[in-house]
Parts: sequence; structure tokens; C-alpha cells
Amino acid sequence: MPPASPPQAVDLSPNALIAVTGDDATPFLQGQLTNDVAALNPGQAQWTGWCSPKGRLIASLLLARTSDGYLAMLPAELAPAIAKKLSMYVLRSKVKVADASAAYARYGVVGAGSAEAVRSLGGDGALLAIPVADDVHVVIVPHGDARLEALRRATTPAGHEAWTLALIHAGIPTVVAATQEEFVPQMANFDLIGGVSFRKGCYTGQEIVARTQYRGILKKRMALAHVEGATPTPGQSVYSPVFGEQSAGTVVNAAPAPGGGYDFLVVAQIESLRAGNLRLGTPDGAPIAIRSHPASEAAQ
Repeated sequence: MPPASPPQAVDLSPNALIAVTGDDATPFLQGQLTNDVAALNPGQAQWTGWCSPKGRLIASLLLARTSDGYLAMLPAELAPAIAKKLSMYVLRSKVKVADASAAYARYGVVGAGSAEAVRSLGGDGALLAIPVADDVHVVIVPHGDARLEALRRATTPAGHEAWTLALIHAGIPTVVAATQEEFVPQMANFDLIGGVSFRKGCYTGQEIVARTQYRGILKKRMALAHVEGATPTPGQSVYSPVFGEQSAGTVVNAAPAPGGGYDFLVVAQIESLRAGNLRLGTPDGAPIAIRSHPASEAAQ
């Protein structure tokens, strides 16, 4: 039997880090984000979202607690506007919001053996080693740390698409500029990945999110899908005969599949997911194969 391939390491510099520090950092974020920030201990992380007052996601974040505050990882294209907007909510709180991207290296480690590769680095307060899904980890460490070389020796380099694909297969959505304010968190399955707390206090958009949860009015869900002969892009519409010329949903994230074509996440009308006859881009576009979706499980 040939030796197992080492896990892949992906440079996550296309993702920025926003630092939120200060005496009031925890209550401040608790009043803004969808998850229970107060439940995080130093060295832990959670998926969470920041919503508009209408309950629509304007950012999806991997939020890690450090010894002196929090680091939020999100696409770099969104970071300046998100940091600025968060700062507007600080008011008189003892909170500082700053771009910390230049201070840290960040890597995604994906594939079989990723847990062992990350564990071998050791750890202290200067290194965050975060499991985010099965065989998917994030390492955040100050630039120049000697453990970066150890990480490189224990892995093989891969492009950013490997990270996107790993998140897609784990069912973890990333909000980008093209999909801001498109989804209530439950549409993007944030409730299924532990990205929403329904027992914490109020936060921006909470009333809409709670109403969606408890009144059973959710009409869209996110699914894992595949398409051949076309390239899906975030924000692109999908169609179904059930809805005619009207869009039935939206592409969230996409990446080339190992066997050809593209795997992607799509938020679509539950009815169209159950019918299984979606098309990409236009009503007569490339046919979409739905690999899995929670709507089918809920129907059983």
C-alpha cells in the first residue's frame, strides 16, 4: 500500500483578520453577532454571522478568542467595510476594532491527517489551531513564528480553491461581496453548523432570525450541488420549472471538483430542491445535480 499523502496547507491571505479588543469586546460582539460569543474560551473559535437589521447576512466570520480579545477571519474584499461599520457601533464602549492581517500568517490545513499535522505544532497563546470541520483546520500564528516552517514540512502546498472546496464539502458557506444581504442565516444553514444561538440575548437582526426559526416560514435552504460544462459564480441565479422565469435561488460558493466540473453551495427554494431540476444561470442553462440538502431529510 502506498504511503498516505500528507494534508494540504492553503495560504489564507485572501482572508483578512479583524481584531476586536478592549474591556467591552465580549459584550460588544455579543450584541452584534449571531452566535454566543460569551461562551468562547481563549483558544476556541466558532462560526458566526453579522446581520443587517433586516436579518440578512452581511458577513460570515470564523471568530477566534485570543488571550486579549478576538480575531475574526473573513474575505479580504469585505474586511475594510466591515471593520468600519463595526467601529460605528462601538459608541462609548471600551472596544477597538482594527485590521490585524499584517500581524498574522493564516493557513487552512485540509485532508486526512490534518489534525495530526496541526497537533504536531504544539501550541501556546501565540498560536491558534482551530478545527472547523472534519479534516479541516485553521492555523493562525504571528508572522515569523518558527512553527510555520514545521507546518510546511508536515503538509503539501495547495491553492486557495482547495480551501474553498473543503468548506463546500463541509457545508460551510462564505458570504462574499456578491452575496451580501442575500440570506437569512438559516437559509445558508448557519443553524445547522452551529453558527446561530437561539438562547442568547438580542443582536442586530435577531428579531427576524428568531421569527424565521419559530414561525416555520423558511422557504429556502442551502444544498451541495454539482454542475458540468459551466462555471458557477457567487451571486449567480439558478432556475427551476417550478418557478419559471423567476430565479429559484443563488450560488453561494463554488470550486473545481476533483473529477471535473464544479462543486458548489446553492441557496434555493425548498420546493425546487425537492424537485431536483435546477438549472444554472438561465431557465435552460446547464443542469444542476443536487448532491445533498437538509430539505430532503426534513421531508422524511
